[in-house]
Amino acid sequence: MKRPRAKPASPRATEQRNPRSRGLDLRPTREILRIINREDARVAAAVGRELPQIARAVEAIVLGLGRGGRLIYVGAGTSGRLATLDAAECPPTFGVAPRLVQAVVAGGRRALTQAAEGAEDSAAQGARELAAKRITARDVVVGLTASGSTRYVLGALGYARRRHAVTVGITANPRSPLARLADITIAPQVGPEVIAGSTRMKAGTAQKLVLNMLSTAALVRLGHVYDNWMIDVALTNRKLRRRGLRILEQATGASVSAARRALRQARHDLRVALVMLKTGADAAAARRRLKRAEGNLRKAVGE
Repeated sequence: MKRPRAKPASPRATEQRNPRSRGLDLRPTREILRIINREDARVAAAVGRELPQIARAVEAIVLGLGRGGRLIYVGAGTSGRLATLDAAECPPTFGVAPRLVQAVVAGGRRALTQAAEGAEDSAAQGARELAAKRITARDVVVGLTASGSTRYVLGALGYARRRHAVTVGITANPRSPLARLADITIAPQVGPEVIAGSTRMKAGTAQKLVLNMLSTAALVRLGHVYDNWMIDVALTNRKLRRRGLRILEQATGASVSAARRALRQARHDLRVALVMLKTGADAAAARRRLKRAEGNLRKAVGE
């Protein structure tokens, strides 16, 4: 059954001129900013209309990662850079292995800091670079392309389908080749850009919001957050060590000195330290509790 849409959209809405920003180069600075701000305000609502599809994608990611699979993003240009950012931030935020969330970008590492638009034209290259990841049916592959027609991304998703991975498409054009190819399509209709065709703007913002939702919601569901604290945050610098102490204080009601002592005895493992402070167990007993609970903090502390 075809899902309802709030409004019909052009297959290439991302290339249309925006009537609300015509004459942009003649406007004073504040008026340019007001126009951009008003257009940006449309993005969150457009993403909100896609929540059912985003939820389907999150459930697929939870299932795949729970079976030992990976979340792999594929993109070119702005889409690829946004995907790389989201993947890079998952290990320090959630304490997961770098392999769990990955990004494949047209043009490789060089494309992260320099334009490499020509790299996005080869579907065969997209398929080859995804094949190098040894895709399996447990993986979820998310293709990002504002236009929905980037050949590199389409080639990668086509390969992922042949490997029986779940495929998710994120695009600003719901009636596009990507939407026809993906198992799940997330298509926030943000409308034409302030600068025609500059999809680093509203379309890129929408992609960033969706990526935030996919990785965050999936890793929350998989137990990498306790209440709304980053319980698996990597304590790799002074700022993050202070954050870890604040988490322990707020989550357990312990004093600063007690939280610091528990963290030291837990060898800077926030999970172990929290169980110690919540239950009165020593570090070894806290680790046994976590093992019996299969890492589930709520169960480990008896909640």
